[in-house]
Amino acid sequence: MNLLAWIVLGLVAGAIAKAIYPGHQGGGILGTILLGIIGAFVGGSLGVFFSTGRFALAASTLSLTGILVAVLGAIIAIFLWNALSRRSAL
Repeated sequence: MNLLAWIVLGLVAGAIAKAIYPGHQGGGILGTILLGIIGAFVGGSLGVFFSTGRFALAASTLSLTGILVAVLGAIIAIFLWNALSRRSAL
């Protein structure tokens, strides 16, 4: 995917994930895009792992399935970020 498609996918997936995930997440528009791009990588890689049993970095595409995978990955990324940031604040 080209850079513009990654940015669009990241924005859409990050915004949907932030709307679904309970609680407040900061970060603004840039944080939302980065969260969505990370989510696409995490979700795509987990999808490849569960379908083939092998770990490989994968990317999602601008399709309904790609957006769903990216949103699920972004939700996982939000959860991990919140867990790590709470632990470091203690």
